[in-house]
Amino acid sequence: MNTYRLAIAAMAMAALPLHALSQTAEAPQPEKTKFEIHPTGRILLDGGGFISPQHEQFKSGFAIPDARLGVKMKYGKWDAKIDVGFAYGKVGLKDLYIGYTFNPEHNIKIGSFIHQFGLQSATSSSMKPTMEEPVSNAVFNDSRQLGVQYEYSGQKFLATASLHLEPASTTYILAPEQFTKEGYGVRSRLVYRPWHEPGKMLQVGISGAFATPQRNASDGVDTHDLFTFKSNFPTRVTQVTAIDAEVDHARNLFKFSPEIMASYDRFAIETQYYWVGVNRTDGLKRFAGQGAYVTLRGLILGDTYSYDMMGGGIATPAPKNLELVLDYNYTSLTDRGAGIYGGRLNDFSATLNYYINKYMIARLHYSYTHTWDGPTHMSLNAIMARLQIIF
Repeated sequence: MNTYRLAIAAMAMAALPLHALSQTAEAPQPEKTKFEIHPTGRILLDGGGFISPQHEQFKSGFAIPDARLGVKMKYGKWDAKIDVGFAYGKVGLKDLYIGYTFNPEHNIKIGSFIHQFGLQSATSSSMKPTMEEPVSNAVFNDSRQLGVQYEYSGQKFLATASLHLEPASTTYILAPEQFTKEGYGVRSRLVYRPWHEPGKMLQVGISGAFATPQRNASDGVDTHDLFTFKSNFPTRVTQVTAIDAEVDHARNLFKFSPEIMASYDRFAIETQYYWVGVNRTDGLKRFAGQGAYVTLRGLILGDTYSYDMMGGGIATPAPKNLELVLDYNYTSLTDRGAGIYGGRLNDFSATLNYYINKYMIARLHYSYTHTWDGPTHMSLNAIMARLQIIF
């Protein structure tokens, strides 16, 4: 009997390590960080009909104003994007950056991209509800710039801070002696958003920026003392300059832009004001330009608007939503005191947006644009349509 009991005890003890090994093998292992890569792309198919006293400059027709192909990558807290675009017979690099997300509220990005400055920063160029961005933003904001941006996105506040080079730094190859001339700038956007749930949103904010002069090689010698403010008429089917001001003998630039966005149920309003001042050398008077837009949005089909926390604005409406957007924009690049007549512009537009699915949007757009008090005195009635595919 004792021998039998001892045998059973020995078998039980022998089974313990096997049971422990079995538990260890079945214990959950920490997940490995995955490397993810996704293709991205977009195609814009535009058609436009134009009525203008200057009909010889505005030719009706069709165009593919933007076609892009790129990749997005993600590895843990790191992400990156490379985007190449083709437009008007030219191939160019668009977004190229690397980002790091410390936590859901803090992230940093370095590379070439559009740095935040006002409400229009919340959407890319092809996702504007007005089909084309307000002229004031095209004039007083900047395209992609090489630099670094930090962003804090909390429940009640959004804040960004950027240090960047002038836009030409991604276009021209600089000789060693030119690096000391290269323009730079800093900018910041601050937003207070007490409400941002679907159907009830309110935010107020202000953006500010400082920059040194940019490349000026029109006479063959780069004096780096120029700021250029320019916009075409708001259509991509044909490219005609609407307003244009070159401010030479520039010392530096300051600008600011307050913004307001509010939404209730299926209605929303967005507005932004721009002011820019360029200090000049050789006793020349400072140049000042300004502009503003007001956008009214309403969902004809759909429930409510929702919010984009990282962008700081209204998110793209859901599939099957139909939206009506009314917009008025005023821009002035004429400063008689500074002796610069870049022109003034009024623009009114109405746009219907149908969000077909998460990849496709159809837009129908009418606008009336008038310029005066500058190099051009022109009027344009435009009816445009767009089918865009984005993935």
